Amino acid sequence: MSFVHKLFPPILWFKDYTAKTLKGDFISGITLAAYGIPVSLAYATLAGLPPQYGIYGYLIGGFFYSLLGTSKQLAIGPTSAISLLIGTTIANMANGNLQRWAEIASLTALVFAALAILAYLLRLSGIINFISETVLVGFKAGAALTIGLTQLPKLFGVKGGGENFLDRIIILIQQLPETNTAVLIFGITAIAILILGEKMAPGKPVAILIVIISILLITTTSLGHQGFTTVGIIPSGLPEFHLPSLRVRDIDGVLPLAAACFLLSYIESVSAARTLAQKNNYFIDPRQELLAIGVANAAVALGQGYPVAGGLSQSAVNDNAGAKTPLSLVFASVTIALCLLFLTGFLKNLPAVILASIVLVAIRGLFDLDEMKHLYRINKQEFYVAMIALVGVLIWGILTGVLLAAIVTLLLLIKATSKPNVAFLGRIPGTKRYTDLERHPDNEIIEGVLIVRVESSIFYFNVENIKEQIWEKINSEINPLKTVILDLNSSPRVDITGARFLKHLFTELKKKNISLKIAEARSEVRDILRSENLEEVLGHISRFVSVDDLVVAALKKEASNEQD
Repeated sequence: MSFVHKLFPPILWFKDYTAKTLKGDFISGITLAAYGIPVSLAYATLAGLPPQYGIYGYLIGGFFYSLLGTSKQLAIGPTSAISLLIGTTIANMANGNLQRWAEIASLTALVFAALAILAYLLRLSGIINFISETVLVGFKAGAALTIGLTQLPKLFGVKGGGENFLDRIIILIQQLPETNTAVLIFGITAIAILILGEKMAPGKPVAILIVIISILLITTTSLGHQGFTTVGIIPSGLPEFHLPSLRVRDIDGVLPLAAACFLLSYIESVSAARTLAQKNNYFIDPRQELLAIGVANAAVALGQGYPVAGGLSQSAVNDNAGAKTPLSLVFASVTIALCLLFLTGFLKNLPAVILASIVLVAIRGLFDLDEMKHLYRINKQEFYVAMIALVGVLIWGILTGVLLAAIVTLLLLIKATSKPNVAFLGRIPGTKRYTDLERHPDNEIIEGVLIVRVESSIFYFNVENIKEQIWEKINSEINPLKTVILDLNSSPRVDITGARFLKHLFTELKKKNISLKIAEARSEVRDILRSENLEEVLGHISRFVSVDDLVVAALKKEASNEQD
């Protein structure tokens, strides 16, 4: 039963369901639908798809996530970053064929789902840790600038264009004299109302109100003759379920695109879910989230949608509106389904500038200038990683930018691991504890004893650096050394090369009449040292022997030798 409860979370929360909970979920579901419809229409344009494909993501993704997800407030649907990634990447695959574009997008969601479910089966929920928060800061900022630039032409009522960030800027500047003043004023007014609505009525679906008013104005006033581009006719009815007509081998680049969408979706979803879980005093299961997001995307793929994720902004709307369980997503899906069945004709006069305004307001939170300043003050190396992600996204696109920043992060980690800090310890006065002499020069130096702590695992690629630091210190000692104590408490792993280095170190020190002792080695480290026969030369490597025990023993031995 424990496995069933874990696999199907509604069993746990539905048994305590009340009328009060139902009311909260019902209201939040309708509110989320009112928020999600205009946002999904806007994000679908980012993906280069007809507007209804964005709505399908909210309709289907949310419903299937509610069956398996462990977050009670996470809302699933298209996000700005994934929409832009889909739009910019598929553009080169579809060759202008809109039907092929849509099929590739659905195929991407299906491959995404397969990757997520495979990661669930292989227990790979830790993959979220491979993209650091620092990379995400730069990625989000770059995505915000890129997305914003794709929407500005709609705000100014011009055509826009360009293949990359710089091209788009140049073309937009060239087209500014052609600005449609009515469209610009309309868009700026919508942006102002949206921002004011966020402050005056947080969590309320202000966007749907703006959508309704704008449609009425375009339909019933002379604004309809001022050159406004509109969404056009949206097909009514629910999506038809079928497998994408294309296969992975038919499209070069689908697999890396799906992998990038999966990674971004999982990181964004789990980050948002954890934030909401902490606020509402419960825990999520990151592994189960892999299954829930995978199944949601599989269903979306069959329903002609494109990859979806759990976004923080839409989830915050759901939470603020009173969502208590994932049933709110079911109510949202039902509401969206009713709109698709009966209200699509009303949306045909929705101005494109309104969708652009919604996107521009939504992406403001992606550009976190305060966090960038904080990174610059605290750790310039991490700041530069964020800047690499930002510039990479602007120049080479989201996929390449994120991968580039992730690779740079891994290289920096390898560099740090290959040159670990080797601390030489002294005793804290009046205690049996030992800390770094360089940081704490008031520590007591133990005459004739050198205490070494390697502050990393000892692997083949950092052994030479560790050896150089240890021998440099030994050779610089003025007073003769009798004992070297190696504190391995900060070395969680030692490979075979590392173990053989320690054995060689023992041999070289013995030639100088210096004994080597090992203290506080962890269980796995002790196992590898024993497998390399170090106990034959060092004696028993015990988990009970501390650095202070070895210091005391060394001092007693030295005192005994002096008496003799």
